[in-house]
Amino acid sequence: MIGFAAFAITFVLSFLIVPVALLIGRLLGVYTIVEERRCHVYVLFGKVVEVIDEPGLHFLWPLMEWRALVVNWLGKCYVLDMRLDQVYLRSAPVNSEEGAPMGIGIWYEMFISDPVAYLFKNMDPRGSLSANVANSTVRCLSNLPLALMMVNRHGMSSTVREEVSPRSDEWGYRLGSVYIRKVHFRDAEMIRQIESKVVNRLRQVTSAIKQDGANQVSIITSTADRKAAIEFAKAAAIRPELVGNALKKICADKETADAMFTILETQKLLDCKTKLTLLPQKSGLLTDLLAAREHAS
Repeated sequence: MIGFAAFAITFVLSFLIVPVALLIGRLLGVYTIVEERRCHVYVLFGKVVEVIDEPGLHFLWPLMEWRALVVNWLGKCYVLDMRLDQVYLRSAPVNSEEGAPMGIGIWYEMFISDPVAYLFKNMDPRGSLSANVANSTVRCLSNLPLALMMVNRHGMSSTVREEVSPRSDEWGYRLGSVYIRKVHFRDAEMIRQIESKVVNRLRQVTSAIKQDGANQVSIITSTADRKAAIEFAKAAAIRPELVGNALKKICADKETADAMFTILETQKLLDCKTKLTLLPQKSGLLTDLLAAREHAS
């Protein structure tokens, strides 16, 4: 029984009394909890009495004295997000030095640097900063040469940041990194004309490359044919001399010459594919019969 009573008392203290006591303490301004990258600005009777931007548990009585008891009732606590924010502005309209309508996409970072100035010096510091960045982009980057605008993004980003930063600091909003992310043409007809010119140029270059390749092949082929014709002509010119010298050496030996000519004659007979009839000696009438047969056929 005693154990159950102790459990009930512990339950009541842990889940009912302690949360209620903490809530009353917060309402009376005893303490406050500041989350990471948050800032609490306490305003009482139109005046800022305390700014707490360090995360953790803070006791308000040592900081605001008697004002801590009534600040949550008669005053107001602004909770500001101090984290880094990023914004991308699409297609800010500018004109190049040549008169081409261009669009610039600019990406920038921002964060609250002065909570009091952020709350009370500008009704819409975020919108004002965005408008300031857009206006500075148009003012600083207009009438630049088109070639410079297409390649020098780092320089243009630095120019915009230097133009915007001093004014944004006055509003409690500090500008971080600024980067020109995209530069493009805004006129659809101009885009089509550029595409057409690029396609035509590519066709011209491709045709020129093909023609140059064909010319090179023709030159190589004609050169090879000319060299081959020269070599064949040289071979045809020296062939009789080589054959004559070889026959001269063969004819120096009568037996060798007779054997060679016999072989050549036999080879010639075999190559001509004629019918050869061998007859014995003193065939007599057989020769006449064979001759008559061949004549009849």
